[in-house]
Amino acid sequence: MTSEPRHEALERLYEAEQRGADVADLTGISAKAVRIIRGVLEHKEDLDRSIEETSDHWRMDRMPPVDRTVLRIGLYELRHEPEVPAAVIVSEAVELAKTFSTERSGSFVNGVLGHLSQLERVPEE
Repeated sequence: MTSEPRHEALERLYEAEQRGADVADLTGISAKAVRIIRGVLEHKEDLDRSIEETSDHWRMDRMPPVDRTVLRIGLYELRHEPEVPAAVIVSEAVELAKTFSTERSGSFVNGVLGHLSQLERVPEE
């Protein structure tokens, strides 16, 4: 089962990207989802650059849209939610990808975020 705030953030961010719309209305969702959405939007260029550099042979525009969004959420959390263990962030992202994207998305997201988590955080003891 996936985390509700991440699921809420995924839905809103995915919809905004697909429709080219602004994510103005953030009512009716959790405070954590709002924080994730705002953070991803604020840091999108930097997140995308890091994801693209890490995902061998995959440009952001060639990735399935759900995968792109899940990776942005995961990397945002790795960088800006230090109280959440990296393993939890990666695991939740993999579950979102498995649930809402392609058959191979879970392993792709796991590989990219797993590598980024090693670069972004001091290993947990």
